[in-house]
Amino acid sequence: MVHAIVVEKGRPAELREVDDDVLGRGDVVVDVAWSSLNYKDGLALRGDPGVVRADPLVPGIDLVGTVTTSRDGRFAAGDEVVLTGAGLGETRAGGYAPRAHVDGASLVHLPQGLDARRAAALGTAGVTAALSVLRLERDVAPGNGPVVVTGASGGVGSLAVTLLAARGHEVVAVTGRPSGADWLRRLGASDVVDRSELAEPGRPVQGQRWAGGVDGVGSHVLANVLAQTRWGGTVTACGLAAGSDLPTTVLPFVLRGVTLAGIDSVQAPADARGAAWALLARHVDPRLLDDLTDETDLAGVLDLGPEILAGRVRGRTVVRVAG
Repeated sequence: MVHAIVVEKGRPAELREVDDDVLGRGDVVVDVAWSSLNYKDGLALRGDPGVVRADPLVPGIDLVGTVTTSRDGRFAAGDEVVLTGAGLGETRAGGYAPRAHVDGASLVHLPQGLDARRAAALGTAGVTAALSVLRLERDVAPGNGPVVVTGASGGVGSLAVTLLAARGHEVVAVTGRPSGADWLRRLGASDVVDRSELAEPGRPVQGQRWAGGVDGVGSHVLANVLAQTRWGGTVTACGLAAGSDLPTTVLPFVLRGVTLAGIDSVQAPADARGAAWALLARHVDPRLLDDLTDETDLAGVLDLGPEILAGRVRGRTVVRVAG
């Protein structure tokens, strides 16, 4: 028996003892040291049926730990590993338990030079940000012009700002918390814009401002970013904090050749995950990462779930699972 956070249909999430039957099945068993708190975890903690698709469910879409047993030849006892997405905390038991049974096909060895806590701080948010940057840079190079990042105070947004700035882009951060402008500038943003400037309905084609963008907000914010993107620019979409609707027309695409590229880190194949982790290990300054990271334990996650859904959690929160 181990202590884990569990969500069951019709009941609030709670920290209680569970046995291995609740921890699922997989060819690799991992002792979990760290997880993290993401927007999707907040939804799972309140029992959102769009996320919680197993009953009972251990939430936590990220985990970092040490392999104890493995039937997958790519991993051996003692290996430090990280796993993000791949159904964790949605269709199968996730990282909010000190032990996890996982599929080796989705595991990644902990990148050299990156410790377990910092890997958890990066987590799904970091992989999503890195995949967004890799896709954006197929079309938009440093020096092509300003790149806008929406939802910049959140996990994905703050890491996208950090990565893009480290790679030489001029980054404009859009946030609903302008009081955090100095913090975003420390991460590398050259300018900070209040989200209210992009949150209202606008014309489908507007003045050209951005060479490209990373959007984690959706709805009118994404529509306005597309309307303000320069000819041939690319905008990646990886979130829907403001809604899943996209109130625009085809005009940005057929008049300016704008590309809207969707980013999904949940089902990303192993080679894409490896490329994302390599980018993160190479370009995220550990001191900056520590600056945008807070820490809690399993009990604290229950209190923070509503806070992240309300937009009151800045940057990243790691969850200390072991000990």
